[in-house]
Amino acid sequence: MEHEFWHTRWAKNEIGFHEGTVNQYLHDHWPELAGNRTDTVFVPLCGKAHDMWWLHDRGHPVIGVELSELACKDFFEEAGEKARVHPGEPFTVFSQDDLQLWCGDFFQLVPDDLRHVRLVYDRAALIAMPPTSRPHYVEHLSAILPDQAKILLITLDYDGTEMQGPPFNVPDSEVHQLFGEDYEVRQILKNDLPKDNLFVKRRGLQNGVSESVFVLTPK
Repeated sequence: MEHEFWHTRWAKNEIGFHEGTVNQYLHDHWPELAGNRTDTVFVPLCGKAHDMWWLHDRGHPVIGVELSELACKDFFEEAGEKARVHPGEPFTVFSQDDLQLWCGDFFQLVPDDLRHVRLVYDRAALIAMPPTSRPHYVEHLSAILPDQAKILLITLDYDGTEMQGPPFNVPDSEVHQLFGEDYEVRQILKNDLPKDNLFVKRRGLQNGVSESVFVLTPK
């Protein structure tokens, strides 16, 4: 991962990817993944997403991994909460009860770190990766997750000639290519964004933008 790029984005507050509210697709479709279960959830490249509080409020222990220490601090401070900080290598852990943010490089995670995880929420990780990095990301994610862990994946697709990510465009077909060997890939929603959508207007995208939601179940 390009560490300096992301540290700079956070330092300059160039975080348009941060929603500031709970993601609507998570709210609407999480039950299709989790049912009534309250298993541990892993959130890769989590930033300071409010989604983690939402998951935790529903009884899930949460482990997020995030490169930026600033994001980890902001996550708790902006909620008016005080985190316990456990310095270490390769991760410093910010935690409150069973909600943990591991500050460090996703690619330093090992299977034992996620041994209790049964559910994964990826809204920002895959689309943060350029095309050349995505196979490595998926390979590592599959290697560190327990065999039974299911994934709720949200992707974005647009004309790649109109904009350079992040967030990057990930066609639906590529999701099948990346995950299809190890997971049953089920697309549960495809939503075409209107031209007056804030993201579409801000980035000047004229040729259509869509978001997709997938449930990935280990084979």
